[in-house]
Amino acid sequence: MKLLMLYTDRFAYTPAVKTLDEEPDCHEPGEIKDAVVGLIHAEAFDEENAAGVEKKLVKNLKWGARKNETQRIVIHTFSHLAETKASAEFTKALLGRAAERLRGSGYDVWQTPFGYFLDLDLQAPGRSTARIFASF
Repeated sequence: MKLLMLYTDRFAYTPAVKTLDEEPDCHEPGEIKDAVVGLIHAEAFDEENAAGVEKKLVKNLKWGARKNETQRIVIHTFSHLAETKASAEFTKALLGRAAERLRGSGYDVWQTPFGYFLDLDLQAPGRSTARIFASF
């Protein structure tokens, strides 16, 4: 798994191109303020250790949120951080479970539409904790 966390003062998106036919149509834009955005790339070998990867993902997102003094987390699939990809089904289920665990821990969590390229608009401050990369 590869995880790039960006703390954003503002993160906005608009669905642009649907990439997975089986996903529901989505045209609604979204905007979240004061949030850590997790750009998440599930790798093929992550499917062999789903529980461990999920636990580390949740732990890292919580850590990133604490470092940036926010309770707001955006989960966004971003399949451009490594050479191999997990299946879409695995990735979607993993992100959904991680979101539920975070909500259960008191975080406000949003998920961007799965199976879409999005037009993104974000504002991120220039400080070290606003950009964190993890590989596990």
